[in-house]
Amino acid sequence: METSSEKDKKDVIGWVALVLLVIGGLNWGLVGLIKLDLVKAIFGDMSVLSRIIYLLVGVSAIYILLMPPKMSNKEK
Repeated sequence: METSSEKDKKDVIGWVALVLLVIGGLNWGLVGLIKLDLVKAIFGDMSVLSRIIYLLVGVSAIYILLMPPKMSNKEK
């Protein structure tokens, strides 16, 4: 059984993942719409920081993808 602090920690991680996923989605929307890659424009073309951001967005997508099974197991 999880304590409330463990649940709070998972909630924070879920929200961070969701925000990163939305940011990544908006960035790709701008790339498709007006060929503007904000991550590239702000942090440089495949700089270390931009690669970290792309990696975090990808990890967030995997985390969010795996969340529905976790959410269905929650106690009501």
